[in-house]
Amino acid sequence: MSHSAVNPTKADVVSFEHEQLILVDGNDEQTGTLDKSACHNGNGILHRAFSLFIFNERGELLLQQRAAGKRLWPLYWSNSCCSHPRAGEGMDYAVSRRLDQELGMSAELNYVYKFQYQANFQDKGSENELCSVYLGRTSSEPTVNTTEIEACRWMTPGALNTALTDHPEDFTPWFRMEWNTLQNDHAAILTPLLETTQK
Repeated sequence: MSHSAVNPTKADVVSFEHEQLILVDGNDEQTGTLDKSACHNGNGILHRAFSLFIFNERGELLLQQRAAGKRLWPLYWSNSCCSHPRAGEGMDYAVSRRLDQELGMSAELNYVYKFQYQANFQDKGSENELCSVYLGRTSSEPTVNTTEIEACRWMTPGALNTALTDHPEDFTPWFRMEWNTLQNDHAAILTPLLETTQK
């Protein structure tokens, strides 16, 4: 089961190719900074990133379809929100900032794990990230930032798993990896968020 999130929208520009991202080594130690565009050229340069998974009181996960204008994986479906802390930003501040900028939401977000991955997209560049994964729950609906997001929908875990099996090509590679890891390695943290609390 899934249903679209039909809500007010906004069109704020919140991403810039020249913004400075945080370069790291495999231990998440900062090694420098570099503009976002250069971080994603070729096979990419390892940088700090985050992914957010937002659940509602029905135990559904909010998915977003990336905007058509995105350089990497445009119009692919992905997790609720993902981005990068900018140079000088702490991770907790960055994840809250981006959740508000993209979805007009606030939520208590809990860090679960981090992982390193690299994925190329056609000849457009790649993601090469050390990504921290956060989970949270909300009672609100999103206000979608249309410069970043084409569409949103809430999905039950069962419907999502079916979609990922039947059409994995519709989803971003990092989301597929993260959802698999959350289910297999962090079920004790994930499962309570899948329970219905709505009265």
